Amino acid sequence: MNILHIDTCPLCGKSHFVKEMTCTDHYATGESFDLYRCQDCGFLFTQGVPTEAEIGRYYESPDYISHSDTNKGLMNRIYHWVRRYMLGRKARLIRHSSRLNKGALLDIGTGTGYFSHFMQQKGWTVSAIEKSPQAREFAREHFALDVKAPEELAGLSDASFDVVTLWHVMEHLEHLNETWEILHRILKERGILIIAVPNPTSYDAQKYREMWGAYDVPRHLWHFSPSILQQFGAKHGFILAEQHPMPFDAFYVSILSEKYRKSGMPFLKGMLSGTRAWFASAANKERSSSMIYVFRKKQV
Repeated sequence: MNILHIDTCPLCGKSHFVKEMTCTDHYATGESFDLYRCQDCGFLFTQGVPTEAEIGRYYESPDYISHSDTNKGLMNRIYHWVRRYMLGRKARLIRHSSRLNKGALLDIGTGTGYFSHFMQQKGWTVSAIEKSPQAREFAREHFALDVKAPEELAGLSDASFDVVTLWHVMEHLEHLNETWEILHRILKERGILIIAVPNPTSYDAQKYREMWGAYDVPRHLWHFSPSILQQFGAKHGFILAEQHPMPFDAFYVSILSEKYRKSGMPFLKGMLSGTRAWFASAANKERSSSMIYVFRKKQV
């Protein structure tokens, strides 16, 4: 198997790394992966993951519910209930931040297509990209969406989208700087880029450490704190315009983390921990389990 070894930090270009912790792939294989931190800029990443061409088997689990439509089991039911709520919240955020009721939207990592379909129903012209062939097929069959493979991202026209969204996708992408460059190119001058990612400086991340469910190794290659993601945006010609907490994520991630700990009554303990995380993020939104960031292009 071909392994991705990171020799230079994709943010600052330096190569002074220190091992932070070792995490386990609880979803698919039980394998262990090390998290390293750049000593110069503080960027945290997973070292030694399979390359993009070979990581597919680490997604081959019915538990990986971002690419699943099953309602089987309590965790899946919670996930789908929260997803329905979040579709409305995402649409309101886009309308508010873009100041548009409709326009051209690209959703990268659309999964099974629920968000793309929802925005189509709201009147938007939606394009979508998804890596998983099974998820693309689901989106075509259920929503008649023409979902493209990731290889087609680089071929999209300049300044062709009012909104580009990546909902829990950026942390998966091997070619990080190249993706940021494409995002800048395809976005209209007054368009907005919306990125949602887990937050390794959150209350629950600090509580659970290597058992934190949102490290999700090796699928999550990059681990973005609020300041690190802002620096990536600035590096590629973006200004951070807004950031919003995702408080529901703390409940789901805390329940997962308790399961990984093999705790008794993981649901109840996770709900309690999620409630504490909720209050922590209410006092300081940058301690939220996941964050939504809204970027705009720097105006020359």
